[in-house]
Amino acid sequence: MTRTLFASATLVLASLGTLPAAQAGPNAAVVVQTGTPMMAVQYGPPPPPRYETMPGPRRGMVWVEGHWEWRGHRHVWVDGYWVRARPGYHYRQPVWVDRGGRWEWRRGGWDRDGDGVPNRYDRRPDNPYRR
Repeated sequence: MTRTLFASATLVLASLGTLPAAQAGPNAAVVVQTGTPMMAVQYGPPPPPRYETMPGPRRGMVWVEGHWEWRGHRHVWVDGYWVRARPGYHYRQPVWVDRGGRWEWRRGGWDRDGDGVPNRYDRRPDNPYRR
């Protein structure tokens, strides 16, 4: 599997080198997928975020903020939406990260609460200073 992934990544990079300069441009993207895509690397910043109003809180739900996603060869705006909360987890919002001129897209997802105390017994479940 590793050999196949390496070969496909090599082919993608080689094909990028053969594109005319007008097509490769500053917004060229390389996406390597294995299973569910967690990250996309592209060159050039995403557009500025759009303003959207967050609706009032809902019990048992988490609001996912609106964000730009890289689909195909362009940015696409995704409106904010509600997802059902998961006990013992917290939601990580999707975000674009600048890595020295290369922009990485990190999808949102669920991370386990790391303190080891079940939230139903924990008075402060999101305390980052707990040891």
